[in-house]
Amino acid sequence: MSEPQTVESTSGPAKPGFDEIVTLVIKHRIKSGQDAAYEAWLRRTVRVAGQWPGHLGVDVVRGKLGGLSLFTCVLRFCSTEAMQRWLDSPQRRELVEEAAPLLADGDQTEVAPHKEFWFAPLADAAIPPPRWKQAVVTLLVILPHTLLVPLIWGPVLQLHAFLSNYVVATFLITLTIVLSVVYVCMPLATRLFAPWLEASQTHEHLEP
Repeated sequence: MSEPQTVESTSGPAKPGFDEIVTLVIKHRIKSGQDAAYEAWLRRTVRVAGQWPGHLGVDVVRGKLGGLSLFTCVLRFCSTEAMQRWLDSPQRRELVEEAAPLLADGDQTEVAPHKEFWFAPLADAAIPPPRWKQAVVTLLVILPHTLLVPLIWGPVLQLHAFLSNYVVATFLITLTIVLSVVYVCMPLATRLFAPWLEASQTHEHLEP
C-alpha cells in the first residue's frame, strides 16, 4: 500500500464547465537513488505540459510503494481531444523516453472523467474526504428524496392494485431515488461542497 505524503498542484488559466474536464492519471515508481533526477524531469515536464492548449493544471501526489518513491500525476484537460493531442505529441514521447531509465515500472496511464465517482480521490495515493463529511453530504442528498419521492409516487401507485403492491411500490420508489441520486443530485452536491470536502487536504504549489 502506498503512504501519501504531500500533494502539490498547479492550475492553468482556463476554467471550463465541470462536466467537460477529463483527467489523465500517470503513475511513476522511481528507481532507488533516482528521485532527484526524476523531480528535475518532472518540473520540466510540468512546464512543457502547462503550455499545451487545453491543459488546465496538474496535481502531483508523492508517496511510497514497495520501498520506492511513487509519484501520481493527475493532469486536467478541457476535453478528451486536448488530452489525446498531448498524449500523441512528439514532446511527450520524447519526455517519456527520457524518463524511462528512472522508472521502476514504466509509464502507467489511466483516463477518467473528472470526479466520476462521488467521493473518489484523484488518485490511489490521494487522500479522500473524511468519512464524516461524506456522510453529511450523502444525508443531505438522501433525506429529501426519502421524504419527497414517496409523496410524488403516491397518486400514481393508487391507480392500480399491481402498482400498490408493497414490493412493486418499494421498487419504483427506490429506483427513482437511486437514479436521481447517482445521475443528478450527488454529482451536483459533490461539486457544490467540493471546497469543504477537500479542505483537509494539503496542496502546495509546484514551481516549474
